[in-house]
Parts: sequence; structure tokens; C-alpha cells
Amino acid sequence: MELSANELAALTGGVVEGDGSVKVSTFAKIEEGTPGALSFLANPKYTHYIYDTDSSIVLVRRDFVAEHPVKATLIRVDDPYATVAHLLEMVEQQQKKEMACIEQPSFVAEGVDVPADAYIGAFAYIGRGVKLGRGVKIYPQVYVGDNCVIGDDTILYPGVKVYKECVLGSRCIIHSGAVIGADGFGFAPVDGHYEKIPQLGNVVIADDVEIGANTTVDRAVMGSTVIEKGVKLDNLIQVAHNCHVGHDTVMAAQVGLAGSGKIGANCMIGGQVGIVGHLQIADGTNIGAQSGVNRATKPGERIMGSPAVDMMEYARGLVHLKRLGSLYETVKRLSAEVDKLKK
Repeated sequence: MELSANELAALTGGVVEGDGSVKVSTFAKIEEGTPGALSFLANPKYTHYIYDTDSSIVLVRRDFVAEHPVKATLIRVDDPYATVAHLLEMVEQQQKKEMACIEQPSFVAEGVDVPADAYIGAFAYIGRGVKLGRGVKIYPQVYVGDNCVIGDDTILYPGVKVYKECVLGSRCIIHSGAVIGADGFGFAPVDGHYEKIPQLGNVVIADDVEIGANTTVDRAVMGSTVIEKGVKLDNLIQVAHNCHVGHDTVMAAQVGLAGSGKIGANCMIGGQVGIVGHLQIADGTNIGAQSGVNRATKPGERIMGSPAVDMMEYARGLVHLKRLGSLYETVKRLSAEVDKLKK
């Protein structure tokens, strides 16, 4: 797709500064710009690149003031980052291959209604009683167990496994290797060994959820493990049985939620965070990376560390930790002086 600066400005509601006829056909980071590329400047620390970039067009904020001459054509917009995200989405939609077929070999159980605009890739398995929404895209080697529900326009990328009776909403994106509805980690100690507790629940995922590669969401013992609308889970996350994740919460890679945890809405959870079971994490909680959470939180609380504490307290603790070496030497010196005075 090739667009001129004037055409891009019309699409984005921006204002052109420079040659409006210059055209771009690709995207590039501002520090790696090439002729014919569109870049953007959102972070002030990258400002110095705008004076040397070879990109033909750069998106900048409306109030951007250049301190030196800029050879690229500028398009002034309200939010360059949001604007380039919108343009990338437009290009993706244009490039996305329209697929509406059932490839062979694949298995679709008798009685399953496959909408005319759905796609089922080769070696996919669709079990009995499955309900598929309009525009569903099921890529090769996907397994969908009996009595599952897959909502409109949901995408299951290659190798996704959805165990029986799980429910996925509309416009969800499940990336390769994700497993939805595997048994929760439930075992009862009996006479020196462990007996498996049957996991008879399911997983319910609401609309507009995205789940990253190799992430696992375990089915409930009873009832449902629930992921609410708009949740975004990164790669390599573990959501244990009977957890409930509130709407529009985001989690970075390698987060681990133990069983029956209740995560509120609009939470932000950094990478490698571990949350013990049966906790209530309140709405709007922000948890820093590599934290270990063993207590409930208050709405909007910002915590970090292991065990997790208030972020400001954690920061003060780090300052003191850095001073431990000099503090030790001071105590050692004072102790020697005290011993000398005693003698």
C-alpha cells in the first residue's frame, strides 16, 4: 500500500508540514528510517533522530518544535503512537488473506454447523457439539474439544488446544501453543500419596481477549475459570483453576496465578509476578515485575518486591540496601573503637 503525505493526513486528521506529495509504502523506526518509510516520534528521548532520519514522513505531535532543519515531511497529529497503531491495523486488515474454507485433511464432527465465512485449517479437529461463530479462523493443528463455543471473528492460531466445554467470546485471539481448559493442579494427600481431584468445571473467556503463545488457562474444579472482556495475557502465563481475571487487566510474560485468585479490573501485572492462591487483587492494582504477592491489595495500590510492598517503600528499601556495605564498615569501625575504649 502506497500513500502520500496528503492522503495520510486525510486518514489521520493530521496537518502536513513539508512536501505533501511524498509517498511511503512501509514503516520504520525513526532511528532506522529509509526512503519511502513512515516513522513516528512519540518519546522525547528519540527527538535527536528526527534531524538525521532517512524516513520520508514522520508523525509528530501537533506542538512539536524543531530545533534544527528536518528533511523529512512531518505530519502533525494529536498522538503519534496511537496514530501509527491505527495505520498498522489498517495495513494488517488489508494484507490479511480472506479465508473461508475447510482444508483437508481435517475433522469436523457430524452436526457441527460451520459458517460460510469461517476457516478451518488442515489437520484441525472440531469435536461434537461445537458451536462456531461467524468469521471464525481456526488454523492448522488446532484442537477444539466437544461442546466448546467459539465466538464471532475469534482466531485460534496453529497448535492451540481448547479442551471440552470451554467458551470463548467474540474477537478473541489465541496464539500458538496456548492451552485452554487443561486440568487444574488438584491433588489430595491420602495415606502418603496424592489422589487426583477431578476437574469438572470449564473456562469462560469473554469478548476481545488476547492470549499469548504457550499460555495456559486451567479449567475449574467446579464452576468456571473466568477471563473477562478485554483482558490481554502475554506469552508463558499460568492461570490456575477457578481464577477470575477482571476486565481490561493486562499481564506480562511468566506471570503465575495460583488457584482461586481473584484479579480485579484494569490491573497491570509485570513480568514474572507470582500471586498466591485465594487472594483478592483489587481493581487498578499495579504490580511491578518479579514481585511475590501474598496479601490482598487495595484499589489502585502500586506494589513491588517479594514479599510485595508499596512501591515507594520498596524504592526506599533499595536505597538502604545499597548502603549496607558502608554501614557494615562503619559498625565494624565503631565496634573496634568501643573495644579500644573498654581496654
